[in-house]
This record gives sequence, structure tokens and C-alpha cells, in this order.
Amino acid sequence: MDLFRVKPIDEKLEDNPLRPELGGLQLVLLGIGAIVGTGIFVITGTAAAEHAGPAIVLSFILSAVGCLCAGLSYAELASMIPLSGSAYTYAYSTIGELMAWIIGWDLILEYLVGSATVAVGWSGYVVSFLSGIGIHFPAAFCNAPIGYKGSWLFTGAVLNVPAVFIVLAVTTILILGIRESSRTNAVIVAIKLTVIVLFIVFCFPHVQPQNWVPFIPVSTGVGQFGWTGIMAGAGVIFYAYIGFDAVTTAAQETKRPERDLPVGILGSLIICTILYVLVSLVLTGIVNYRQLDVPAPVAYAVQQVGPSVAWLRPLIELGAIAGITSVILVLLLGQPRIFYRMAADGLLPGIFSRVHPRFRTPHVTTGLTGIVSATLAGLFPIGVLSELVSIGTLLAFVIVCISVIVLRKTRPDVRRLFRAPLVPWLPILGAIICLAQMIFLPVGTWVRLVIWLVIGLVIYFSYGHRKSRLNA
Repeated sequence: MDLFRVKPIDEKLEDNPLRPELGGLQLVLLGIGAIVGTGIFVITGTAAAEHAGPAIVLSFILSAVGCLCAGLSYAELASMIPLSGSAYTYAYSTIGELMAWIIGWDLILEYLVGSATVAVGWSGYVVSFLSGIGIHFPAAFCNAPIGYKGSWLFTGAVLNVPAVFIVLAVTTILILGIRESSRTNAVIVAIKLTVIVLFIVFCFPHVQPQNWVPFIPVSTGVGQFGWTGIMAGAGVIFYAYIGFDAVTTAAQETKRPERDLPVGILGSLIICTILYVLVSLVLTGIVNYRQLDVPAPVAYAVQQVGPSVAWLRPLIELGAIAGITSVILVLLLGQPRIFYRMAADGLLPGIFSRVHPRFRTPHVTTGLTGIVSATLAGLFPIGVLSELVSIGTLLAFVIVCISVIVLRKTRPDVRRLFRAPLVPWLPILGAIICLAQMIFLPVGTWVRLVIWLVIGLVIYFSYGHRKSRLNA
């Protein structure tokens, strides 16, 4: 039964080694920084071309409903348990150590692969931008050397150098401190929101309604067009919403986490959902969805409109580059703090909980995360990486929805500064939507998730279970 032991829900931090610098606004900006990036500038086009067509709008709305249910659940748990670690910490205080380990190990996959996925999208936009000003990057050094088309293959490329570079550069910023990272993120978010608004305002008059017909293309296979395509599209793009999840990893660096975390979670989710829907409508309205399976679909769409908006393309590419950078920053900020929390609980070696004496950041785990993420970004294509992130995120959301229901039953006495409405029905709906989207992801993605979880369980039973602080 010690596999299901739980941490005290009212655990207090007598000595917080991390620096509490963030308020509600900074958390909203962190959420927007993580959500608005590759999902809006890259995956919107590929998901429309390969899965849903113009109905990618419905995929975004469906994902948003599931995210709202999970987001409300996150907000309630964050107001009760203001510790870093996100869903891992919430599971540890509700449904036990084993499930906490599983979700923590899953979150490691989510953030590691998530930052790598976004870095590959960043590389596509940088190469496109450089090409537009006459600087041509060698194809062998801006593409993945490993591909997947039903089976693994070698593409002939050497390494995706821009993707590796941006991960390592952002990792360096994160080691320097949370205040510096937050300020950098705020500037980048302002730039990319300006660019997105310009795209919507100036491209909307060029929408051709015939590009939306048929709005739901006829199914050509499981997961490609039709309603199954909408579901598959929702599953693939779901990782684009993990920004509010990343917000909760910074709980111990927040001034008033009980109040500010719900504000950051729900504020960023609502703002970004509106932006996703508007951009996907305009994007599929100005260019036929079949043409959007390109590395930089938004910039490509502007180019197809013609000279009247040609001035927008370099701005969009710069905005995309800046915006995607902030996504990498927030994801690489979240991953080390999950490592940190798991090590602080004894489930991972103590070296992972070390904090830099000057910068007060988990520098060991930040550096390790950056190196692994850079390796993934340099070797693998965006399609394989994004599917892995989606399934990891969906599993985390299911666990959080269940945790809210469990805590309402087992600890009704605990003070909740934010209460999710319609419990248990709303969390149940969120869990069902997330599970449904997991079902429609490719079989290969499930196989890779199971392999990852098996590796995690081996580590837990050989180390974490014996070294857990709860053993004392």
C-alpha cells in the first residue's frame, strides 16, 4: 500500500531556495509565452493539411474545451497546493506516490520533447527568414537527419543546427535567473501579439470563402478529414495549449501563488484560444488547406495573398521567431522545476534539487534539460516530436481532472481560494475529452509512450521507491 501513500496537502516550505519574483501579470505572460508559438505559426497549417482541413477551427475549439476543464481543475489545485511540480505535485497529494511518479515521468517527456518540437519550428522560420534576405542556409544543416514515414529512415541531413542553437541559448538565459527570464519573455510576448493582430487585421479582407468549402472535407482515411480528422487534429495540436500547465511549475517563484496561479492559468488560456481560432480561420480562408503543409505556413499564406500585404511577411517571420523563442523559454523553465520537485521528494537523486547559490535557479537540471532537448531538436522531425508531446500532455490533464474529484471527497476541509465549478461533472468531461483525443493519436505514439513509462517504472522501483522522503 505504500505505492499509494500521499504527501501532506498542507506541506509548508520552511526555506524556499527559489526566488519568489512573479505576480499574476507575469504568469499570464508566461502562459501566453508558452501557448502562442509553434501551435499557431506551424502546427495550424500542417494539422489543417493532414487532418481536418478548414475544420481545424473546430479542432482548436474542441481542444480548448478540454483545456478549460483541465485548466479550472489546475486552478483549484494550484490554489490549494502552491508548490512547484505541476500535475506531479497534485497527484502526489491526492492519488498516491506511484501515480505521481508516472505523471512526473510523463511531464518530463512532455516538456523535454515539447521544447525540442518548438525549436524545430523555430528553425523553419529562421531559415525562411534568412532565405528571404538572401542568406541561404545549407539544407543538410537545417533539417533532421532522422525521419519517420511508416518506418524510421535517414534523410541525408547532418543536423538541425538552428534548433540546437536556440535551445542552448535559452538554457543559458534560464540559468541566469527567473527575473531575467520573465522580463525577456514579456518583451517577446509583446512583439508576437502585435504581429498576430497585424496578420488578422490586414489579411482578413483577403479571405476567399470558397477556401472554406467543404468546411469538413470528406474522409480519406482514419484521422484524415471528416470528424475523425477533426479529433485527430485536436489531438495533434493539443500540445499547443500546455502553457497554463507550465505556469504551475513556477509556483515556488510566485509571490502569492494561491491567488496568482489561477489568474495566470485561466487568463492565458482564454486569450490564446481566441487568437488560435481567429488565426486558423484567416489562414484557411486566404490559402487552400492543401497548400499549408509547409514549415512556415503563416508566412507562406501572406506570400500567396500578393503584394498588398507583402510588407507583412518579414514582420511575421520575425514575430514568429521571437514568439517561438518564448515558448522554448517557458517549456525549458518548467522541466527543471519538475525535476527539482521530484528530487526534493527523494524520488530522484539529490543532485537534481541543487540550486545555484547566486542565481537561485535549479542550474543542474536546467543545463541537463537543455542538452537533451537540443539533441532531440537536432535529430528528429517536428511530426514525430509533436505527437509525443500531445499524448504526454493529455495524460497529465486526465490525472489533474481526477485529482480534483478525489480531493473534493477526501479533503473537503482544505481551504480553496479558487473552486472549479460543476465538480465532478466538469472534471469528468475534461477527462473524457482528453482520453478521446488520446485514442485518435497514431499507434506508434502510444508505443513510444509505453516504452518511456516502462523505463520510468524501472527507475522508480530501483531507486525512487526506496529513497522517497515518505519512507522516513
